[in-house]
Amino acid sequence: MKAMMLDRVRTPLRLVELPDPSPSAGQVLIRVEACGVCRTDLHVFDGDLPDPKLPLILGHEIVGIVVALGSGAPETLLGRRVGVPWLGRTCGCCSFCRDGKENLCDAPGFTGYTIDGGFASHATADANYAFVLPDSSDPIATAPLLCAGLIGWRSLKMVGDGKAIGLYGFGAAAHILAQVCRWKQQEVYAFVRPGDEEGKRFALEMGAVWAGSSDNVPPKPLDAAILFAAAGELVPKALAAVRKGGTVVCGGIHMSDIPAMPYRLLWGERRVVSVANLTRTDADEFFEVVRAAKIRTVTTAYSLERANDAMAALRAGRLNGAAVLVPVEAA
Repeated sequence: MKAMMLDRVRTPLRLVELPDPSPSAGQVLIRVEACGVCRTDLHVFDGDLPDPKLPLILGHEIVGIVVALGSGAPETLLGRRVGVPWLGRTCGCCSFCRDGKENLCDAPGFTGYTIDGGFASHATADANYAFVLPDSSDPIATAPLLCAGLIGWRSLKMVGDGKAIGLYGFGAAAHILAQVCRWKQQEVYAFVRPGDEEGKRFALEMGAVWAGSSDNVPPKPLDAAILFAAAGELVPKALAAVRKGGTVVCGGIHMSDIPAMPYRLLWGERRVVSVANLTRTDADEFFEVVRAAKIRTVTTAYSLERANDAMAALRAGRLNGAAVLVPVEAA
């Protein structure tokens, strides 16, 4: 197999050739067709998330074909196209898992962080977290749904019945979620980096009713705001934009520190909540929505060897939508 390996944080990924992995008990071996590049990959690369498995293969938006089974893995998975998300394994026995909150598992495994991921031609995955996809699925278009889409969906569930939704950071997750909101007859107010005129245009194209800088005040009070940008300084701005009783959802796994702010921004029963990982129920719900709402993803494809270029483009904000790696074997 070929893979782009992270040997140490903050050092470029290098192309390596390794023996094809063998699936352990309960695992499947996947021939990777596509793997999305997520901002969380940057956080792992930068060392923002502590104690990654090193050396490590990044990537947790995997789409591919199951080509081998470990003992105990369902035979029905062999030959099927599957998707593998960030949450790659749970213990199944802690209080959170028993209460249907597996996203908060006390002993989880994370794809592309504590488990080797999909910046490779092959990957192994827990069969319980390999979601069967329609055979007709486009691997490149589907890959961003496995994290950007799923985390966006879980974030949206947290805002309740709000109709005016602010999205801060209009990248991979927001461009998917804006389409979901439009399907649900919710209004999207998009906030982009100051000076990003192309970002405003893209947000409006994806269904936003208004797009402005993160420094701007929206034209009406928001019922809720979802932050996909990893900038803690946006939390006070989002609180100032939501009405009394509104919710600010922090959708990322990492965020810079939230600055000191006056209590009046939080007063009025406003809430700040975080989203952690996903559940398999989220996936079942979301992929039904994808089909019903006819969600389309905007992607830029890169060969596996150009993983460093894809991550640099994401970091610099040069992408509309999502970057997706395509192994040579699948290109």
